[in-house]
Amino acid sequence: MRWLLIFLGWFVDWARGTYWYLVGKRSSLCKTTQSSSGPQDVSQATKDAVLRQEFSRDAIQANLDVIVIGSGLGGLTAAALLAKLGKRVLVLEQMDQAGGLCQSFKEKGFDFDMAFHGLGQVHENSLLKVTFDQITDGQLKFAELEPHVDTVVIGKGQEAKKYTIYSGKRNMEAHLKKQFPNDAKAVEELFKITKICTEKIHMLCMLKVFPLWFARVILATGIVDLISPIFKYARSSTADVLRSLTANKDLQTVFCRFFYGCSPKNASCVINAVLFHHFKRGAFYPKGGASEIPYHIIKFIQRHGGQVMVRAPVSDILVEKGAACGVTVTRGDSEVTINAPVVISNAGVFNTFQKLLPPEIQTQPEILECLQHLKLSRGFFQVFAGFNGTQEELGITSTNFRLFKNNDIDAMADEYFNSSQEAAPDNIPMIYISFPSAKDPNAKDRFPGQTCMVIHTIVKYEWFEQWKDLPAADQKAYEDYKMRFANNIFDWACEHFPKLREKVAVLHAVSPINMHGLGAPRGAMLSADHDLERDQPLNIAKTRSSTPIKNLYLSGQDVFSNGYAGAVHGGIICASTVLGHVLYIDLMLHKRKLKEKASKKLD
Repeated sequence: MRWLLIFLGWFVDWARGTYWYLVGKRSSLCKTTQSSSGPQDVSQATKDAVLRQEFSRDAIQANLDVIVIGSGLGGLTAAALLAKLGKRVLVLEQMDQAGGLCQSFKEKGFDFDMAFHGLGQVHENSLLKVTFDQITDGQLKFAELEPHVDTVVIGKGQEAKKYTIYSGKRNMEAHLKKQFPNDAKAVEELFKITKICTEKIHMLCMLKVFPLWFARVILATGIVDLISPIFKYARSSTADVLRSLTANKDLQTVFCRFFYGCSPKNASCVINAVLFHHFKRGAFYPKGGASEIPYHIIKFIQRHGGQVMVRAPVSDILVEKGAACGVTVTRGDSEVTINAPVVISNAGVFNTFQKLLPPEIQTQPEILECLQHLKLSRGFFQVFAGFNGTQEELGITSTNFRLFKNNDIDAMADEYFNSSQEAAPDNIPMIYISFPSAKDPNAKDRFPGQTCMVIHTIVKYEWFEQWKDLPAADQKAYEDYKMRFANNIFDWACEHFPKLREKVAVLHAVSPINMHGLGAPRGAMLSADHDLERDQPLNIAKTRSSTPIKNLYLSGQDVFSNGYAGAVHGGIICASTVLGHVLYIDLMLHKRKLKEKASKKLD
């Protein structure tokens, strides 16, 4: 019986693959359409003309095919792919600048990237690089950062221990073994797991593309577990997998250094494994800053007949006879109705189902079922610091620093999130430090004599909730409380970078109640939490781009996974679902052609 199931699983996989290779209609994504690289445009006025095109009802083209709500990376990716493949697309953004978390903002003469700190897996001919080239005509350029990607610091003061993470196909594992010589075998096993999860992540992705009934069958019968162990790792907590390999708490902490608010005991092993592997082939940063990403994607959308408009807050998704048919944009006292046969929401699953749909639809059982296995991730707290000094004067590099109070993340997080409002600012368990100025090779020319730093940590929304609706004039207590967090975080950073304090010119804090005006519910920039329940294979299959409302689709982080790469994949899945065509196969075919071409050059 077991071998019969294996054969049936193999046969189904083979049959689908053969169909797409031999019969399935290929799209233009299989072809190289990349334009010659143009000069880097650093004119802010030119960028603003693209990123800040204000909403105008009269300027909207007739006979739209698709409306996209939100200009985050997931929405722009879906819009660019659909525009390239012939759809008339309109993207609507509520803020005054497009780009979501890839935006930049100015504060007291300093230009800060809102949240972007680097990207992996964009080395030459990688799937992510191929995708970016396809949706920007190859105009988006990345700078490869120093091999020293991260420093993990565990503890404070004289007791602090430092571990360094270097990129490199073989170097990352070898360097980690040198630091954990007594756990070399555990390190080997960890890298085997990260390789499996990274190489087979498409199997989890395909669960979202298969008909849901088919996904249920292959999961219920256990066929998937005979094909790959990735399904086992998706069901397993990071803490359980790590404990099975090593008792070394420091090594466990290093593996979990991408702490996104979900403790190892509650997080799927697959997510941490993929994050750990993400920078193995190098860390990269867009030349010119994070806003270069939406700038080039939007220019691409415009070249293909699409539009991206800002100051266009969508208040409602219009539904007639069970199908989405357009949106309402509310500006002041006026409402504008825009119709299209397809609506894509990149506003997040919670905003989409709990705010934008008509009230009578929000309570329908099939809508409520979509949210049953999802919960909001933790809120973010950010500190943006600007310095009157160069990176050489400040002694900084492109290396990220991840500081942990101790090496028991589960216990540390439990204690912290159980803290009272008063005690919380003095009980911060971890911070992440990044220096965008040291990552962007154009920063010295763009902002001579200036350096920027951003620090992230995780907080409870409830600690700040009492101030969310107060007018600015009544928020002195809020500002004081917020700056307690900011000052404690900055002081901790200065323990490792003592030259920062004397050069600091700006210390700007952002809490969950004013998360850049993005509309992220309760400050959850990552939207749905990546806990074990969400990443159970059946729930992965259920969380898909299609929705119970006909012609309404989701894009972005909630479709695939959190982070910028996750948002791009969410956009690919969304465009594939709208078109009824698996664009991944086209991108993979194109990637293979590029690799073969590069190999011939070497020969």
